[in-house]
Amino acid sequence: MLSSTSDLDRRQRLVKRVVVVGASLAGVSAAEGLRDRGFDGEIHLIGAEDEEPYSRPPLSKDAMAGDAPQLTLHEPSWYGNHGVQLHLAREVVSLDTHSHQVMDRRGTVHSYDGLVIATGCTARRLPAQLVGPGAQELIFTLRTAADARLLAKQLHSGQRMVVIGAGFVGMELASTATKLGVEVSVVDIAATPLNRVFGDVIGNWFTDMHRRNGVNVRCSTTVQSIRRSSDALEVRLDSNERLLADIVVAGIGGVPAVDWLAGSRVATDNGVLCRPDLQTAVPGVVAAGDVAVWHNNAFGESMRIEHWTNAVEQGRHAAGRLLGEDLDFTSIPYFWTDQFESKLRFVGRADPSDDIVVETLTDESLVALFGRGGVLRGAVCVNAPRKLALYRRAINDSTAWADVAHVGTATSCVTRTT
Repeated sequence: MLSSTSDLDRRQRLVKRVVVVGASLAGVSAAEGLRDRGFDGEIHLIGAEDEEPYSRPPLSKDAMAGDAPQLTLHEPSWYGNHGVQLHLAREVVSLDTHSHQVMDRRGTVHSYDGLVIATGCTARRLPAQLVGPGAQELIFTLRTAADARLLAKQLHSGQRMVVIGAGFVGMELASTATKLGVEVSVVDIAATPLNRVFGDVIGNWFTDMHRRNGVNVRCSTTVQSIRRSSDALEVRLDSNERLLADIVVAGIGGVPAVDWLAGSRVATDNGVLCRPDLQTAVPGVVAAGDVAVWHNNAFGESMRIEHWTNAVEQGRHAAGRLLGEDLDFTSIPYFWTDQFESKLRFVGRADPSDDIVVETLTDESLVALFGRGGVLRGAVCVNAPRKLALYRRAINDSTAWADVAHVGTATSCVTRTT
């Protein structure tokens, strides 16, 4: 429920200075949410990178091709016009919740009345024992704008690239690089691309689509070593197959940036643990975006979401919570991915163990539904935007699984082509 107007006014009088740690989409959205609610106190936005806040989705797509739109979230003047003080290249290294202070790597202490944790994730690195001498300089990650610029300089037609990790970033990058004339191989331990989220049915569709476009998809295999061989890298798989590469990209996921919270009383476990309203265990400290783990009452489970829409919505909600709004953050997650000429849109939740019905399955289009406990909970729509709107409403309404899957008792996968 919402707190009374007097409670909100009282809270806003108490909060005079808000520090947002993380100059991310979630962090900027929190600053926007504060100003939109009439907060007239200080806002300090602290970022680890020497970059004005920017949008990350284009990094694996247009930014690689050199024709990306403006990445920054706002014009530089926006921050001054809205009284948001930017502190860039100021990675925060500690939090003292007793004295209400954070300290950055330069030793500067920032005091707060309210704190938003929006530090997101850092790129997961390959185990050091896999990488031979001299190989590391040709192995890249793709998490930041600096990563994207560095990698874009290396991509040229006729080169060979091995992407380790067939998740969203890895498959988007494979699509972009292939269109640039790069010979791409994708390697993953899972049976198919995107398997950890969607399972084999959707993964097989993306395998076929990528192979039709020239990508060498090598799943159900692991990398045993990466060695420097003359001017190239030799990636050896557990089958003893060897892939030669000019560039290797590790797209093996992200690690929540929470080390700086050690000893702060803010609880962490694969992210910052929050109540359903995004409040942490420490009063006056909230979290938002990729780093936040919260109980989503819409699905009755705890989750951490690394997608654009969630970052925006949580950032704004966290701002309201700091100012005394007493509402849980409930949402129907939504995200998209562009690969070659296919646009996947997903709404809800999915797990390979769910009941799955494939409604549409052609080379050009795919619609699949996910259900659990007799209720529709997720929908994958590839090149089918009208279906997405239909199933978004159905998920929001907790529609019975049998009503949308057209089966009495769903098995692990029922295919119905229309």
